Amino acid sequence: MNEELNALRDQIDGVDQQLVALLARRLALVAEVGEVKSRHGLPIYAPDREAAMLARRRDEAAQQGVPPDLIEDVLRRVMRESYSSENDSGFKCVNPSLRQIVVVGGAGQLGRLFVNMFRLSGYQVAVLERDDWGQADALLSQAGMVVVAVPIENTCDVIDRLTSLPPDCVLVDLTSIKQRPLSHMLAAHAGPVLGLHPMFGPDVSSLAKQVVVCCHGRDEAAYQWLLDQMRIWGVRLHSVAAADHDNAMSLIQALRHFTSFVYGVHLCDEQADLKRLLALSSPIYRLELAMVGRLFAQDPALYADIILSSPLNVQMIRRYHQRMGQAISFLESGDRQRFIDTFHKVSEFFGDYAGQFLRESKLLLAQAHDARHHESL
Repeated sequence: MNEELNALRDQIDGVDQQLVALLARRLALVAEVGEVKSRHGLPIYAPDREAAMLARRRDEAAQQGVPPDLIEDVLRRVMRESYSSENDSGFKCVNPSLRQIVVVGGAGQLGRLFVNMFRLSGYQVAVLERDDWGQADALLSQAGMVVVAVPIENTCDVIDRLTSLPPDCVLVDLTSIKQRPLSHMLAAHAGPVLGLHPMFGPDVSSLAKQVVVCCHGRDEAAYQWLLDQMRIWGVRLHSVAAADHDNAMSLIQALRHFTSFVYGVHLCDEQADLKRLLALSSPIYRLELAMVGRLFAQDPALYADIILSSPLNVQMIRRYHQRMGQAISFLESGDRQRFIDTFHKVSEFFGDYAGQFLRESKLLLAQAHDARHHESL
């Protein structure tokens, strides 16, 4: 039996080695593609091309008896690596005549990411930090664009100091709230103004498929080049009014972070045995626990600022707390039918999205399960 297994395993090892060689060749071709895209200013993410390619590979897989979902999973992981490697080729500069870009807070994590992307695109970039304001006038007086990438609590104070920018300078902020920073930018600067909110952390390896929210302030034509530049990076731009953005962030960010925070506090106060929870967990609970743990691996000041950035957030959290209390009353009274009726009501609210989220979550759970390592017993 062992000889038979070893012979088969040797063949599998050989196939795996061929796969590694093929992946290396594919990445080399991707690097050439990146160079062509860089020369011609093409976005690194082409959604129509990606969708068509995946559809063809799925058909080909089915014809050869390979599960289509398997080949799509493999290719999506390979493409993620490919998008990251395309950064090495740099990007075409959409506005080569632009004067120097100044990133206020460019030494911070998110600031560094954008400094790097601008430099990869051929722009001259200067970083202005808190201790550098002695040279601020010299830098800002010649700036073609100023990007404010400082903590939320300092954003408006920094913007208020930017009152002597050149009239054609584009003023941009990267804060996760938009109404207050946008109003301060419009008051401080008479030129082009744009509010941006990158919906990703600074640890991403590529901006392909990443969402950046745009809240237009003034003179959109003057910063259209910046939007085009971000599209070349692979960014998906979504324009929305500042008030609508902040309302949405109360759910997307503040409430989500707060519930993770409270769940972490609860686990801590209950002195939960995390090792045992992981050993006994289903894939979905492990994923949920990972998202809670992820929060507590990061900067507490950042999340405090996000949650406390707007009264809207506290109001939203308060309403959530009230609904939590109402749901607890179902349990305390043993009202099973009311629970079921409420469940059906919410299910109807989600509509077709419920099925879509079920399919998406199955993929995430499968990936979480695949990544799990069990020690030998």
